[in-house]
Amino acid sequence: MATEGAPPEFKLALDSTAVPQGPEGIGESPFDFTAAPEAMEYQSDAGDDPAIALRRTLGMFTTGVTVITTSAHDEVHGMTANAFMSASLNPPLVLISIDRRAKMCNLLHEGDRYGVSILGEHQTEMSDRFAGRAKEGVPEPAFEIVRDTPLVEGALAHFVARVDRTYYAGDHSLFLGHVEYARHSEGAPLLYHGGQYERLGKAAPVAPELPEGLLPPLLAAGEECSFSDGESIVKLGEVGDQLFVILDGAVILRRPGHPDKQLEAGSYFGEVGALSGEARVSDAIADGAVNCVAVRSDALKSVLASSPEAAWEMLGSLAQRVREA
Repeated sequence: MATEGAPPEFKLALDSTAVPQGPEGIGESPFDFTAAPEAMEYQSDAGDDPAIALRRTLGMFTTGVTVITTSAHDEVHGMTANAFMSASLNPPLVLISIDRRAKMCNLLHEGDRYGVSILGEHQTEMSDRFAGRAKEGVPEPAFEIVRDTPLVEGALAHFVARVDRTYYAGDHSLFLGHVEYARHSEGAPLLYHGGQYERLGKAAPVAPELPEGLLPPLLAAGEECSFSDGESIVKLGEVGDQLFVILDGAVILRRPGHPDKQLEAGSYFGEVGALSGEARVSDAIADGAVNCVAVRSDALKSVLASSPEAAWEMLGSLAQRVREA
């Protein structure tokens, strides 16, 4: 994935799992740039410089996420990348694009092999690890060796390719590989779009979940409000003190790294901010016209205090949400 500066990589011992080390070998390499005949024209509402505008524009193209691997001196070298494509079926050829400052670029030459592991939607932590964003407590990666080439265990698909041709491409190099091995399994891929992970599929509908005993007092304590299609109801990170009960329509909850969730009439959202005062953990967006009742924190607490039965019902509803998550 595109990052500012040199792309992070990992150098790992080849004996099964390994602890990643820092991005050694990434240095400032002089490039022989060819001046463009004309300056790039770009349009941006944010007034960005051309490089940032181009990066954001390219980010609108949704891609899968891969880990590119090779071995050298009994070590695994790997990096997260989304610049991968099929080039030909006959002969079977694939193409990867690598920043010329990356150590991976210096390791690959004509005749060498590289592996491509296409990650599944459950492997965001694996992607982060090979992009230099490893988190504490995350299991170390494991590899299987095919044709002397390491492949990430558990990936959705694997390729082993032998470098057939290399091409200069500005600040990147292109490696055209002849596929020697390919394998895939069933599952959903991890996607990358607009600088964040995405997943396939539409939001899964959620059945009405607000306890019947809690609905009347909440409606009486709140204020009705309406939202148009696509309008933001709450925003990720903002501090809010309202719980929203959906009367009509549907609301999409969008949380980075999680599939979208669709809430329909009879459900609620915003309970974390209303009960604890903590920041919102999701964006809530109207999916069509939506009517809600907004219940402020003090009114919600008053309802729960005056009706222990309703409080227990809401606790059970929250427990069910935790269980489903």
